[in-house]
Amino acid sequence: MASLRAALALPLAALSLALVAAPTAPAAAAGTGAVTPTVEEARLDRAAPREILRRSGFAALAPEFARALDRAGSFAAAEQVVGRYGAGLWRRAVERAQGRGDAGGDLSRDDDRPLYWARIALTRELRAWEPGFTVTEEGRARLLDRLERSSRGQDSLRFPDRTEGKAGQGVKRILLTGFDPFTLDRDTRISNPSGATALALDGTWLRTADGSLARVETAVFPVRWQDFADGTVERTLGPRLPDVDLFTTVSQGRPGRFDIERTNGAWRGGFPDNENLSRTETVPVDDPATQPQWTSTTLPYAAITAAPTGRFPVYDNTSVTELPAGGDTPVVRPDGPTPGSRARAGGGGNYLSNEIAYRATLLRDRLGLTRLPGGHVHTPVLQFGPDNTDPATGTVTDPVFVRNRLDIIAQVRAILAVAAGAR
Repeated sequence: MASLRAALALPLAALSLALVAAPTAPAAAAGTGAVTPTVEEARLDRAAPREILRRSGFAALAPEFARALDRAGSFAAAEQVVGRYGAGLWRRAVERAQGRGDAGGDLSRDDDRPLYWARIALTRELRAWEPGFTVTEEGRARLLDRLERSSRGQDSLRFPDRTEGKAGQGVKRILLTGFDPFTLDRDTRISNPSGATALALDGTWLRTADGSLARVETAVFPVRWQDFADGTVERTLGPRLPDVDLFTTVSQGRPGRFDIERTNGAWRGGFPDNENLSRTETVPVDDPATQPQWTSTTLPYAAITAAPTGRFPVYDNTSVTELPAGGDTPVVRPDGPTPGSRARAGGGGNYLSNEIAYRATLLRDRLGLTRLPGGHVHTPVLQFGPDNTDPATGTVTDPVFVRNRLDIIAQVRAILAVAAGAR
């Protein structure tokens, strides 16, 4: 286990060696045409993202960030600016979601979308930044990486001592992850309730079903195949799993229901990500020679599905899609995989929600933490009100939309209380 922990630290150590000595072509300012925006950045100019940023008070962050970068006289100073704004964006989004400070506008505080669009606006400024000193491609990539991790809460997962509970009571530690909005070309107004849940619960305390006190720490992940292939899940969760009492990855699933996904599969099904890129292949991991086709949840699914956690039904989802041993035709198995089969979809499908569940539970097992409760929770699809379903004519929010998101957040919190208190 010690060698695996050391290996998990290698990407960060290697990244820190990126230098700024070799010359590189300077990036042009936004709007000059010399820097082509990414697919995600190009969506910023649509009406819905602009309105979301304006109505949350986040619209001013990117111009402020650009001015701060322009004042940076060295790479080290630029690193400080990036770290300050990235961490500040995460902190501001969390505080807004939890009712602290100025709301910045009339958009509901529980909204996760200001964080997503503000981060994209900052990355666009950083990629277009023209410093007065030389920065290599590796150096700019290092700055972008720091902005990504700090603005997602990935580098601020810090749990209290277990003795910090009231009257000396032991404290349990819960780690939860969410996702960015996705399918944004279908509807740029989309919110992701898993990301909203991460903001609402980060740094909060809850009373578990067995009466103990628990601290929740959260992070958000991108909906991009390449980030996962580059090890963002292992890099973030690897140092934390040995110190937690429960973890759950969370994403948006099917309409009207929660699913506790029993089995995760080692297969990417090719659905386009937020960069409109597809991947159809075995989930790429370190040491593929020992990679299993399937991993399993260790969440107490029976206790969770039996508990009255909220208005949405919660299911123990055991279905998978497999290629049976010796076969090449996919077969749906309602009761889980058969011996020797190859994965084509876990209970949670074959997109990045399945992949984060697969990676997190594989990491759990490779670290020798097989008794640690952990797995994946799929939330209901976050739906707009019945009169606000047309992306072309609809508004960015409505009372039904807000109520649905708040109910999903509350139910995830209740599920955590049950899971962390189950015997």
